[in-house]
Amino acid sequence: MNSNIYANSIEFAVSNGRIQVKQYHQDLKLVGTGRSACVFRIKDTNKVIKVFPSQFTHIAQKEADIYKLLINSNYFPTIYETGENFLTMDYIEGNTLFMCLNKGIFISEKQINEVDNILNEVREVGLNPSDIHLRNIIVTPDNQIKMIDVARYKQKKHDTQWNDLKNAYYRFYLHPLFPKRLPECMLNFIAALYKRKLLFIRFLTGSKTPTSRYKRSKENRWG
Repeated sequence: MNSNIYANSIEFAVSNGRIQVKQYHQDLKLVGTGRSACVFRIKDTNKVIKVFPSQFTHIAQKEADIYKLLINSNYFPTIYETGENFLTMDYIEGNTLFMCLNKGIFISEKQINEVDNILNEVREVGLNPSDIHLRNIIVTPDNQIKMIDVARYKQKKHDTQWNDLKNAYYRFYLHPLFPKRLPECMLNFIAALYKRKLLFIRFLTGSKTPTSRYKRSKENRWG
């Protein structure tokens, strides 16, 4: 079925900055809701359609243009169709880093380094990867890293979020006593505090300290 039909079947309600889906086509299954769009898996396919409410249709075009620049990368979904308010792309199976923390699935240094390599590849095509967080990095069943949600990859300002996450990873997560499984409510609470730029959360993530400071040997990393 044409993606336009699916996109036009969806009714949104946006209130207090939150998107609610009131109605959608029977072939669709809601799999994610973000700040500016909702994602639906298309029945009997390995595709999803990402649909934007009318207030955010400008982001749909922006994201489509960015994905075109990343067309030769294996780390991002393939785009099959775009429209005024939607993108149809690969469904990527796996766990986000957020889900890994929530389920207790260990996140390795190799995976952290792979994200760094992907972001460097993105910069090589003239983009500025931003808004890199736990929910838009996916570990696939074959242990590969995939990334989604690229709409902010053209912004000009310097975004420290990924470096802050790395610093927290080396400073806390790799500590033997740090719990590798965290409840969703705690993860959401930390994320909310971070967005408000509270000083003690910035300290916890080490945002003002170079990541390299924490890349010490296992023998003295926590000394």
